[in-house]
Amino acid sequence: MIDHISIRVSDYERSERFYELTLAPIGYKLMMEGVSGAGFHSGPIPDFWISRGTPCPSVHVAFACRDRATVDAFHRAAIAAGGLDNGEPGLRPIYHPSYYGGFVLDPDGYNIDAVCHAPE
Repeated sequence: MIDHISIRVSDYERSERFYELTLAPIGYKLMMEGVSGAGFHSGPIPDFWISRGTPCPSVHVAFACRDRATVDAFHRAAIAAGGLDNGEPGLRPIYHPSYYGGFVLDPDGYNIDAVCHAPE
């Protein structure tokens, strides 16, 4: 189980806005901001953080979604917020028969994925 993850971003304000818009369809909000960065979550404790620094784009972050429509909404929001398509929403049977994911690259090149594992 993952408690939280933090990534470094080159333009903090740009990335904060990108993630506010991109994560909204999956129920995430900016929950906390301080010297350590900005924390996002759909519950009471942030589990996804951004902070100022030199990016390390080899990171891949996948957010779990309750249904495929939410994956689609995430992908649309990310593209509208300035993300680059890195794999339109769809089934990825290479992972397993029900893996439905949509992939985008954020402003620093991080591979961000929304995924639903439900059969339909």
